[in-house]
Amino acid sequence: MKFKEMLELSSEDLLKKVKEGKEELFNLRFQFSINQLKNPNRIRIVRKDIARMLTILNSRKEVK
Repeated sequence: MKFKEMLELSSEDLLKKVKEGKEELFNLRFQFSINQLKNPNRIRIVRKDIARMLTILNSRKEVK
């Protein structure tokens, strides 16, 4: 998901996406540990997406 798309989401939607991202990251790490993951770069992408969403959420808290 692109940063501009993330900015358009509400805070509640972002929290849901963060939760989904963390679950996906857990599953990717598990697959990586048992050598079933075809694209290990996906872990990095998901981690950065989670960080972007959390950054947006934190910036919204500071404004209010």
